[in-house]
Amino acid sequence: MPRMRRIVVVSVIVVLAGLIGYATGQSRAAVDVGPSGPFAVGVGMHDWTDRSRYDQFSPNGGEPRTLSAWVWYPAVPGKGAPSRYAPGAWRGLHRYGIAETGFDHIRTGTRVDPPQSPGRFPVVVLLPGLGLSAPQYQAIAAGMAARGYFVAGVTPTYSAKLTVLNGHPVPASRAGDPTDQNGTVLASIVSVWAADARFAAARTAVQYNGHVDPSRVVYVGHELGAAAAVSACHSDEHCAGAVSLAGTMLAGSPALSRPRLLLNSGSSAGRGPVMAYTIGGAGKLAFTDYAVYRLAWPVRRLLPLGSRDGRQTLDITGGYLDAFLATSFRGTPWHAPASPFVRADDVTSG
Repeated sequence: MPRMRRIVVVSVIVVLAGLIGYATGQSRAAVDVGPSGPFAVGVGMHDWTDRSRYDQFSPNGGEPRTLSAWVWYPAVPGKGAPSRYAPGAWRGLHRYGIAETGFDHIRTGTRVDPPQSPGRFPVVVLLPGLGLSAPQYQAIAAGMAARGYFVAGVTPTYSAKLTVLNGHPVPASRAGDPTDQNGTVLASIVSVWAADARFAAARTAVQYNGHVDPSRVVYVGHELGAAAAVSACHSDEHCAGAVSLAGTMLAGSPALSRPRLLLNSGSSAGRGPVMAYTIGGAGKLAFTDYAVYRLAWPVRRLLPLGSRDGRQTLDITGGYLDAFLATSFRGTPWHAPASPFVRADDVTSG
């Protein structure tokens, strides 16, 4: 091998080794998605079966709709073991190898199944975006729980790239996968997700009987989950409001008379009060835990995270969610949290 060629080959090897070493170090660096607020936070992981519905997305046919639900809630401090970020088969959510934070290095700041804090708390149902799963929203979910809410994160079976039922991984099915579907099919998928959300709200009240106030519910959705949140709210007499995070709304979505908060969702029509804002530089995935993962440069550039610091986006989102929930549940007058990075959007009303 000519000398110059050897030099080039050795240089490439050295650069690659350096990049691999850097990525490995990044993947092992600690990341914190723990909540801040007046309450300690517990998390319960459940498989809930709605026997009133057959699962039209199931490749097996004829089986009732079963959902994985993670519930974050106000808890008695110091009880229960620290929770792992993605236990068991949920580790399959880790998709980018050493280019992504190792899940063992993520601090959740929550505990597994501690006793519930005394009192009765409102319910928030959280719906993931396209292909995502509820555990990928732990930063905002646990943040809401730390402020006094039971937050039920529902992973839509056969629509998410991964859910876990009875300890086993379940991938998306052809019928339930929302990617590359036409509007008619998407509307059908959103209808199922909305039914999932309403079922989860009712089931949370049963599961945590005595600690949940079922009379008021807020639905929070990300991307396509926002359309399902609005649909669920429209059909639920107990709904106090809906939140859209980088929401995708379908043609024919119902007009909603309850309060709505839109973050990075553009304008919207409806009869009720709409609070619409854009967080400058926040991409669609900035509302998920991807915002704070340590990601190697090529992965970060490919994902729609935006240019704004991810922790900052999550903190701003948490502040707006807290203000909106106070308005919806307690009637507190709406005041948008002050931030130089957020602008109010114009909305149309019908």
